[in-house]
Amino acid sequence: MRFHKYHALGNDYIVLDPADFSGWAAPTVEQIRVICHRNFGVGSDGILWGPLATPKAQFGLRIFNPDGSEAEKSGNGLRIFSRFLHDQKLTGAAPFTIEVPGGVVESRVLQDGQLILVDMGRVTFQSDQIPVAGPVRLVLNEKFTIQDREFIFCAAGIGNPHCVIVLPEITADLAKKYGADIETHKNFPNRINVQFLKVLDRQNVQIEIWERGAGYTLASGSSSSASAAVAHKLGLVDANLTVHMPGGQIGIEISPDFSIKMSGPTTRVAEGILHPELFTIKV
Repeated sequence: MRFHKYHALGNDYIVLDPADFSGWAAPTVEQIRVICHRNFGVGSDGILWGPLATPKAQFGLRIFNPDGSEAEKSGNGLRIFSRFLHDQKLTGAAPFTIEVPGGVVESRVLQDGQLILVDMGRVTFQSDQIPVAGPVRLVLNEKFTIQDREFIFCAAGIGNPHCVIVLPEITADLAKKYGADIETHKNFPNRINVQFLKVLDRQNVQIEIWERGAGYTLASGSSSSASAAVAHKLGLVDANLTVHMPGGQIGIEISPDFSIKMSGPTTRVAEGILHPELFTIKV
C-alpha cells in the first residue's frame, strides 16, 4: 500500500491512489487518524484520496482531515494533488480539471511542478451558502464573544467555510487560544476554518490559521483565498495581493465577481509503503 507525501508551504498531505488499495472504497476514520498521526503514523495535515473517476472533471478527489472528517475543498491539497498528477505523468502542460465535494476547479502545473495555479472558484459572503446560522444576509463585520474577548468577524465560502477576523496584530498563540472555540461555535453549523488577518499594505496581508479538523496550520490555500477576498470586500486591499503565512506566501488574484486565482509552490517529500501492522493501532 504505497503512499506519497508532499507539502505546500509546510501544510503536508499524504496522497493515496485508490489503484494501490484494492478493496478500499475509501480510508475509514480510524485508518485516516492513524496514518495522519505524528507519532503513531506517517504524520500529515490530511489525506488526498485520488484520482477518482467523475463525469464532471478529468480527475476526482476526496480530501480527509486528520480527525477523519471530510473537507469540501483545500487549496493546498489541490496544488499538491495537481503536482502528484504531474509527477505520475497523468497531466501535461495544458490546464486540467479536478472535482472535489466543494466544486470543480481548473489547475495548471508550471516550472516542472514548482508552481501550481488553481482557479479556486467564486467566494460568497452569503450566510446560507457558507453556511452561517441566522437570517439570510451578507456576513460582514458581525460580533461574537469567544472566551474572554469580543471579536468582529466576517464569513466567506469558497466551497468550504471560513471565518476571518481582522486585527491590528496577530500571533500563532492567538489562533491556538481561540481557534477551536470559533471552529465549533454555534454560528457555524458545519464548523468553520478560522483566519486571523493583519493588513500589511494594499498588496500584502498576513494570516494565522486554525483549520477545521486539523488545528493550527502553517499555510492554507483556501484560507488565503477567503481572507484575501474578505480584505478586498472591506476595501482594505487591492485585487492582486500576496498572503503571508508562517509557512510561506501564496499569490491571489481577485476578479470583479470575487472569483479567485491562487498560485503557490509544492514540495515532494517522500514515497513509501504503509505496513498492515500500522492499522492494528487505534488513536
